[in-house]
Amino acid sequence: MTRAVALRLGVFAGALALAFAAAFGIGSAVDPIAAADPPKPEAMADMGGAHGGGHSESGGQLPGLAVSDAGYTLAPETTFFTAGSKTVLRFQIKGPDGKPVSGYTPTHEKELHLIVVRRDLSGFHHVHPTRDAAGTWSIPFSFTAGGTWRLYADFQPSGLDRTLTLGVDVNVSGLYIPVPLNEPASSYSVHAYDVTLAGTPVAGKESELTFKVSSGGKPVTDLQPYLGAFGHLVSLRSGDLAYLHNHPAQHADAGMQGGPEIKFGTTFPTAGTYRLFLDFQHAGTVHTAEFTVQVGDSGTAIVPPTELPDESEPHSHGEETHK
Repeated sequence: MTRAVALRLGVFAGALALAFAAAFGIGSAVDPIAAADPPKPEAMADMGGAHGGGHSESGGQLPGLAVSDAGYTLAPETTFFTAGSKTVLRFQIKGPDGKPVSGYTPTHEKELHLIVVRRDLSGFHHVHPTRDAAGTWSIPFSFTAGGTWRLYADFQPSGLDRTLTLGVDVNVSGLYIPVPLNEPASSYSVHAYDVTLAGTPVAGKESELTFKVSSGGKPVTDLQPYLGAFGHLVSLRSGDLAYLHNHPAQHADAGMQGGPEIKFGTTFPTAGTYRLFLDFQHAGTVHTAEFTVQVGDSGTAIVPPTELPDESEPHSHGEETHK
């Protein structure tokens, strides 16, 4: 090899190394997942689970961010839909052997809970599909607007000692108008009910949240059990839609009455903005109250208002579906 050839090869190798270094730097700068701070170890230890103690995250992964976990995969029949059209959501949970799972351990009275929400955190639905003999889950459904929607399947396979939450995006054609996330507030009105929120959430530590339900200015003291409790809470982290799902410590059997307060022990794994969806049942109907909560590394108290909104104001701020 001549000296000139060797010199050219050396220059080429140096340029190639610089190109790889630049590409790595650009990739790190534009990948928010890679650059994000991981959840605090104590937060992962205290996460508890979707149903009061069962979720475990593989490799530090929060529930709902992956389509597969522990060998189980959420497999929708299709991921393309049309807004406003009646359709049927069909999907399977495939096990480590690649076959549809046929055995489930019920969690809070259901074998599987399905959460459907658009990626801007509007259009929340909590439904319960049915499973056929072949292991396919299905439920009639209608997407109300175009955009990207997130499906969460929350379940516990018979052969696993914990619950799983798997998530997948689906595409809905139609008019898409982004809905801005509501500002943090400590009260929400839905139909004839006013719900207030109190607590001091802190990132990485278990925080107690207290919801209080009233109607017509009077506390509601005869809440009915819903899925084995007086309230059902789903929390989604804005941005990546990581899924937290907790129930109050108090169990509720048929015939019991509860309220006006519903308390939850919830761990927010990181600082950030979260959207909370509280389901409660009264007079035979399930209602959903929605809250935006800002969580920091140091506790910021959420203080309920001294006066509730005027009864003449519109009550329902969003859609809700429960089946």
